[in-house]
Amino acid sequence: MSHIFDFINSGAQSILPFVLLLGILIFVHELGHFMVARLAGVRVEVFSLGFGKKIYTRTIGDTTYALSLIPLGGYVKMFGDEVGKDIPEQDKAVSFLHKTVWQRIAIVLAGPLMNLFFAAFLFAFLAWSGESMKAPVLGDIKPATQAFLSGFRSGDSIVSVDQKPAQTWEDVQHFLSLKAGSNVTVKINRQGLAIPLQIQTSTQIKPNPNPLAQDSLMGDIEGFTSDSMGPMLGVTPLSMAYKLGFRTGDIVRSVNSVEQVTYRDLEPKLIALQGQSVTFKIDRPSEDGKKFENLELSMMLPTPLPSLSSLGIESSELYLFSVLPQSPASTAGLMRNDRIMQINDTKTNTWDDVLLTIKSYQGSSPIKVIVERFENETLSNKEFMILPQESTQLTPHGQEEKRKTIGIAPYIHLAEPEMVTVNYSVIDGLTRSIERSYQVSVMTIMSFVKLAQNKISPKTIGGVISIGQAASQTFQMGMSHFFTMMAIISINLFVLNLLPIPVLDGGHLLFYTVEAIRGSPLSMKKMEIAQQVGLVLLLSLMGFALFNDFSRLFGF
Repeated sequence: MSHIFDFINSGAQSILPFVLLLGILIFVHELGHFMVARLAGVRVEVFSLGFGKKIYTRTIGDTTYALSLIPLGGYVKMFGDEVGKDIPEQDKAVSFLHKTVWQRIAIVLAGPLMNLFFAAFLFAFLAWSGESMKAPVLGDIKPATQAFLSGFRSGDSIVSVDQKPAQTWEDVQHFLSLKAGSNVTVKINRQGLAIPLQIQTSTQIKPNPNPLAQDSLMGDIEGFTSDSMGPMLGVTPLSMAYKLGFRTGDIVRSVNSVEQVTYRDLEPKLIALQGQSVTFKIDRPSEDGKKFENLELSMMLPTPLPSLSSLGIESSELYLFSVLPQSPASTAGLMRNDRIMQINDTKTNTWDDVLLTIKSYQGSSPIKVIVERFENETLSNKEFMILPQESTQLTPHGQEEKRKTIGIAPYIHLAEPEMVTVNYSVIDGLTRSIERSYQVSVMTIMSFVKLAQNKISPKTIGGVISIGQAASQTFQMGMSHFFTMMAIISINLFVLNLLPIPVLDGGHLLFYTVEAIRGSPLSMKKMEIAQQVGLVLLLSLMGFALFNDFSRLFGF
């Protein structure tokens, strides 16, 4: 029942951004058809946003402009666009089908092209108005990685790569890819140091994890990342922090009214405040992690304070946030808030230790999992024998990965990345717009190719619910995010409408191209059959996308 209420609530919040996004994109698309049709001398009878019952109409000249009830599309009704209909001689000059094949191609092509040009305009506008992008700042650099051994540290700001200035994290990745397999000199700024440091290291060539990227290989420094763990706490039961009200999963939003961004900065901040009374503002997640309770907790920090662990605070990543029902872990008896201590004979220090051990499991015997559990006011270790099972997981890039799992998920919260606003000149903004439009177009085309090759999962296909959720989320994040999403979907519409499927613009373009080559149109019977097949394909795709939306929403 809670899923149903979540669905209704999510739908209500998504309606306005969804209608705004889709309404603008439909208007732009149909405006392209309308303008070129009028330029070609075709009489446009109806310009409608939406389908179904008309809720508002106004007639100007020969055209009735309408808003219709169902905001999932739109149409331009042109005079003489029905095959086989008799057109009086005096009206043939304004009839769509009596225009030359090249004029008809231009009219049909204008809709998708307007979506492309509109996306390019949005990207240019965002660039000129100041684009918010991820700053070139290193996240949590793990010991023993190449990045750490080369001298990089968490929080370092990258100034340049081989003397090429890095304004954004995107620049860093691009420059490393250009130097893949070679040595590089990276200049960094480090907090507490007055002058930049220069670090020489080598880059490696690795497969690009994004299957839709233009380049299948990329350059990297092992251990290089912009991700940082957020200030989510793991709290040892019966410790000082626990007795004062702190609990595992608490997210520290501020310390003495100073915003807390990363977990790694919490320890030095509290050590600097030892012996003082400190007030924490906390967000405590609900059991499903979708809502937060806002709390304010205070403590007198002891002196000396050598580390967070002396307060009973540690990273939350080894504590279990959830155990999936009917999973091997659930069957064996693991529970929420258990702390993973050991798997077989290996002590676990990070969630990566847990993940890699289970993923790489080979064999038919159960693995030994030792957890620390707090129950009945007692903290004790418990041992479980669990047999991992093979399951299919979707990667962040939409690929299906078969690997061993036991059905557990940790308390992990990534920090919001540091952002930087990049202001582009008029020329640089246009260049940026063209580059982004090209990149998104290629990625959209590659998504169809990779789907056909079964290299990304068909489960990634989303419908109107996914678009509505994305519109709502980006609208809440700010207009720059909303406009970026609008530009991406506009390019998706550009590519989708050019697919050679009858009933789409691409299907009509295919018919007219055949007509231009052979000198005469296809027979009415062949076009009717093609239209019926195209309609079935389109409805099947829409039905499958809707099924995926409901599957993601209700978890089946």
